[in-house]
Amino acid sequence: MERVLVSACLLGSHVRYNGSYRLNGHPVLTRWQAEGRVVQICPEVAAGFSTPRPAAEIHGTADAVLQGQGRVVEQTGSDVTALYLEAGQLALELARETGCRYAVLTDGSPSCGSSFVYDGSFSGKRVAGRGTTTALLEANGIRVFSEDDIGDLDDLLTKPGSAENAA
Repeated sequence: MERVLVSACLLGSHVRYNGSYRLNGHPVLTRWQAEGRVVQICPEVAAGFSTPRPAAEIHGTADAVLQGQGRVVEQTGSDVTALYLEAGQLALELARETGCRYAVLTDGSPSCGSSFVYDGSFSGKRVAGRGTTTALLEANGIRVFSEDDIGDLDDLLTKPGSAENAA
C-alpha cells in the first residue's frame, strides 16, 4: 500500500505558525489514516520551530533558497533559511524511510506550499510558487499535492491501473 506524507496541520494538529490547524476530518484523510497510509509531519516543528512562531515568507523562490540564492525571513526580520532547509531535509528523510512517493502538504506555507506562497512582503499577496520542503521533495521524485487536490491523489492511488496497483 502506498503511504502518503501529510502535513500535520491537515490532520488537526495545532502546529501552524499561529497555533492553529488547517483542515481536520477530511473524509479521504480519515480513510487513509484508518488504512495506515498516512505518515504525518510538520517540517517546521520537526526542525525545531515553536508553535506559535512569527510568520515567515520566502524572499525569492524556493528553488533559489535551495541553491543558496534566496532566503526565508520571519516577519520580525530574522533569517530562518537554515531551519527551513533543515525542515525540508527532515521531511525528505522521513518520506524515504517510510516509502512515501506522494505527499499532501499545506498550500501557501513557505515550507509546504505547492501551488502558491506569499510574496515576501507580508502584505497577504499570493504568488504562484512552492515552499522549500515541497521543492526539495519534488526535486527528489516525491509528487506533492495541496489539500485542495486530495481527491486527485486518492483517485491516483485507488483507481484500477493506478500507481498503487502498478507498484
